Amino acid sequence: MWTKKAEKLFGLIGYPTGHSMSPTMHNEQFRVKELPYYYHAFNVHPDHLKEAVDGMKALGVSGFNVTVPHKVAVMDYLDKIDEEAEIIGAVNTVVNENGQWVGYNTDGRGYVDSLKRVIGDQLKESDILVVGAGGASRAVVTALALYGVASITITNRTVAKAEEIRRMLPENYHINVLNKTDAESQTSTYDVIVNTTSVGMYPHVNETPWVSEGLKRGCLCSDLIYNPLQTRWLEEAAANGANTINGVGMFVGQGALAFQKWTGIEPDTDRMTEVVVEELGGKKSDAYR
Repeated sequence: MWTKKAEKLFGLIGYPTGHSMSPTMHNEQFRVKELPYYYHAFNVHPDHLKEAVDGMKALGVSGFNVTVPHKVAVMDYLDKIDEEAEIIGAVNTVVNENGQWVGYNTDGRGYVDSLKRVIGDQLKESDILVVGAGGASRAVVTALALYGVASITITNRTVAKAEEIRRMLPENYHINVLNKTDAESQTSTYDVIVNTTSVGMYPHVNETPWVSEGLKRGCLCSDLIYNPLQTRWLEEAAANGANTINGVGMFVGQGALAFQKWTGIEPDTDRMTEVVVEELGGKKSDAYR
């Protein structure tokens, strides 16, 4: 256990936060990097969000993460919002910069980093299908578009929500919107398929968000869910010859970027991954498959 007196305090605000693995992940990195810092999860009811943010500043907190249900509402109480976070319409990381709260969104870029770890520069040439049009989809689509992938198609039960995401980005980003039936008919054309919905998450582990047959040879199926570590969809996709990646990579990626913004230090993402997977009851090999 790291025993030095904490010189800086970081944290997480959400409701609830008891399930979060962020404290374990970040405090382990503070220990490994020999930084006298501490990370704590704060359970903040939506009715007290403004008071919580003001209190964090009054206490001299150096930065904090934001999780559901506060990612959008917190923007009203910050001093500045990063351009990418403005586009996404949500903040998940706040940094105390010279006494001002500056909001960022590291979810999307954290996800892109996790994909690059698996397929490298091939990501630039990929035709990608994104399933879902919620907050996670907005972050993923924005980051993939800014990274410059070949094309992005969004499909969702409510097409109008997918259209909202397309409209928030310039036309030159090559973003298409299809209903589920039309998107399924083109399954064999996608290099990467991303599930950004909660379909298949514990306890509804027998549900699947997308077909697992007719996938393009070498397709990468990516599920943002990490509980369970291997969703039924990923298992079925792997059985049909696809490569797969679960949501641990995105969770670690967004945390690593937050860590860098707070400390200016590159974290050990391999160790962060091990800590998260161990917390979930898995082993290291479960992180990227």
